[in-house]
Amino acid sequence: MSAAVTHRLRPAKQSYRRLVFRQFRKRKQAVYSFIFLVLLAIVALTAPFLAGERPIYLKWDGRAYLFPNILSYDALVSVDFSRWEPGANDRAVLPPIPYAPERSDLLERLEGPSRAHWLGTDDRGRDILSRVVWGSRISMSVGFVAVGIAVVIGTIIGALAGYYGGLVDAIVLRIIEVMLTLPSFILILTIIAFLPPSIYNIMAAIGLLGWTGIARLVRGEFLRLRESDFATAAQATGLTHRRIIFRHLLPNALSPVWVSATFGVAGAILTESALSFLGFGVPPPTASWGEILSQSESYLHRGAWWLVVFPGAAIFITVTAFNLVGEGLRDAMDPRLRE
Repeated sequence: MSAAVTHRLRPAKQSYRRLVFRQFRKRKQAVYSFIFLVLLAIVALTAPFLAGERPIYLKWDGRAYLFPNILSYDALVSVDFSRWEPGANDRAVLPPIPYAPERSDLLERLEGPSRAHWLGTDDRGRDILSRVVWGSRISMSVGFVAVGIAVVIGTIIGALAGYYGGLVDAIVLRIIEVMLTLPSFILILTIIAFLPPSIYNIMAAIGLLGWTGIARLVRGEFLRLRESDFATAAQATGLTHRRIIFRHLLPNALSPVWVSATFGVAGAILTESALSFLGFGVPPPTASWGEILSQSESYLHRGAWWLVVFPGAAIFITVTAFNLVGEGLRDAMDPRLRE
């Protein structure tokens, strides 16, 4: 067989990213979950355009206002759009769900799903669908920011422990072991109880207590990589430890971190929902899935099943989607699990 024919029959080389992407596409559940999460992120980012009483476009008193739902206009500061009635030459384009998440109407409290309120109303007459849409912002923000904090802390600490070893490694391991003996949720509750209610405090508490698993993963990868040929060559060329750690070793040690971070986002969303359910979450009247679910404890006996089903389904589907994406990434990155 000629060399040209042999070259054509030889399988083409592909990068690691492309290989992982091709393997991930074979996991249909993971792909569908990823598409759902992308759509959920779009909903969270575009919440002012999907639910609210302020118009997206307004023509009033001979002037046109673009995006008054997100931009502040001096002429519209004192306008109550829930009671505003357009004139003959006025025009307003409202969001598809024309209810603000904090707008109360006691005449419509605890109403079931209807044409006016697709997912019903809560004990204060607030639209559940609007609050679920705006609550996605809280859940996604807490999930990504908290895990981002944990990833940064865990990556740095794990890299230092795995690269230097010895005393540094021993100290880091003892700290991790001590933190693993503490019940994280109880510790988060304790921290939140002594801090003023704020979404930022919740993000910080979850992130500062969730870095141990990532640190152990990065440490294990560094222990394996620091003895490799390219690491030895980098040390022989006289590069600084900082450059070797962050430029040469760390990019090759992040694969398991992405998988752990995906599972971590699901855990952070579940933790925030549990905190809001117990009354330690974001302060009212901010919309949160857990806060909506907490009302079911008082009104489920009155037949308000929608207070349980819809926010509970949002939490369940979102957490399950993140877990399925994490499993898909794990299978795609692990050579032993590839198809």
